[in-house]
Amino acid sequence: MSAPKTLVASDLDRTLIYSSAALALTMPDARAPRLLCVEVHESKPLSYMTETAAALLTELGDTAVFVPTTTRTRKQYQRINLPGPAPKYAICANGGHLLVDGVSDPDWHGSVTARLATECAPLDEVREHLAATADPAWVRKHRVAEDLFAYLVVERELLPEEWVKELAVWAENRGWTVSLQGRKIYAVPKPLTKSAALHELARRTGAPLTLAAGDSLLDADLLLAADRGWRPGHGELAEADWTAPAITALAERGVAAGERILREFMNACDGQASV
Repeated sequence: MSAPKTLVASDLDRTLIYSSAALALTMPDARAPRLLCVEVHESKPLSYMTETAAALLTELGDTAVFVPTTTRTRKQYQRINLPGPAPKYAICANGGHLLVDGVSDPDWHGSVTARLATECAPLDEVREHLAATADPAWVRKHRVAEDLFAYLVVERELLPEEWVKELAVWAENRGWTVSLQGRKIYAVPKPLTKSAALHELARRTGAPLTLAAGDSLLDADLLLAADRGWRPGHGELAEADWTAPAITALAERGVAAGERILREFMNACDGQASV
């Protein structure tokens, strides 16, 4: 039998893949990297990575157990067409669904929903609070994801900073957390974590080493759960100057950070192989 492979769990949006608004192409146009579109939505290109990053991800998929790890719903995740071998596992809905060969593991989902029922305020209470306090002047959409958590799509330039802070305090007292990512404000139950799903996959695969990357507050527990983690130079964690002993804070921002993260993953896997 071959030895267990390194487990690599990475956030997707603004970590490995980027919308046109998040690319941060600050170099002269002639020196901009070639981009590969990895997501189309309603017949329009939506998310990208550099061609170099795509080649690195393909290599990583052959070297390690690569696990896309996202707050996206299953439907939103399935729009993405990542290069490389199809991942056997994926973590969706911030850990609410553990996909195995594209299908949600019912036992895992059942255990998650049981925890939510006993450890935090119900989703309906949070939805009602958002509906009552969010101003239609800056809210574009109210959304519920997989009957697990809620989020708002907002006009970021009109969003009052104080409202977000007040929501975070309100949510904290009910066992929920708040994360502001681009034009979306997420309200997520604290027991709903990417890290719990990572621990489960590490158990199933027997991985000798776990690696992770992410940019937002909702990725902090994932990074802390891994043996080594990386965060880009943008996003909630960078803005808070968040770090921890096994976490590397990268300087790169935008799509260049995605490429750097994949290089770091490959270097760590190569180092593990030589041990």
